[in-house]
Amino acid sequence: MVSEHSDAQADETAPLALKILVAGGFGVGKTTLVGAVSEIKPLRTEELLSEAGQLVDDTDGVDQKVTTTVAMDFGRITIRSGLSLYLFGTPGQDRFWFLWDELSQGALGAVVLADTRRLEDCFPAVDYFEHRHIPFVVAVNCFTGSRTYGAHDVSRALDLDQGTPVVLCDARDRDSGKEVLIRLVEYAGRMHTARLLDSVG
Repeated sequence: MVSEHSDAQADETAPLALKILVAGGFGVGKTTLVGAVSEIKPLRTEELLSEAGQLVDDTDGVDQKVTTTVAMDFGRITIRSGLSLYLFGTPGQDRFWFLWDELSQGALGAVVLADTRRLEDCFPAVDYFEHRHIPFVVAVNCFTGSRTYGAHDVSRALDLDQGTPVVLCDARDRDSGKEVLIRLVEYAGRMHTARLLDSVG
């Protein structure tokens, strides 16, 4: 017979998996980030850009891009023993935004990737998560050759709610991506705790 004390201990050590979205504009590095940090071979749903898509996909600033995500990217990373993150990269083009509602179900929070050369491209993702009260951090993907802006400048340009974290990162670098995810988990944890306290206060 298993005691209640043993059950409690089992619950405390039960592995925890959290769902995280990686969103942002077209060509900002979402697939790259998921691939860089994932400890499993990431699931990708990329297709070659076509001539038909040129009419709806704005490739200014990302002329080298030859593929696009049409459903989602998926990866997994263990932050520490007993805590794993399931990463869902969202498609960047507005014609695929209908998938966002499905992908955001049950998400702890989101990373909004931003490119300072095309900062306006991440406005839809910022608006989406703000309106749905989903905690998010803005991660500025520092592309080679692009002008560097400070976190405060980006926060002001995006008119973010006070306290929304802005971090600089390199989506290609695993350690850099992991730091972004840790910041998100910490921030989302504080936000969810504050909401829980407000609801019982």
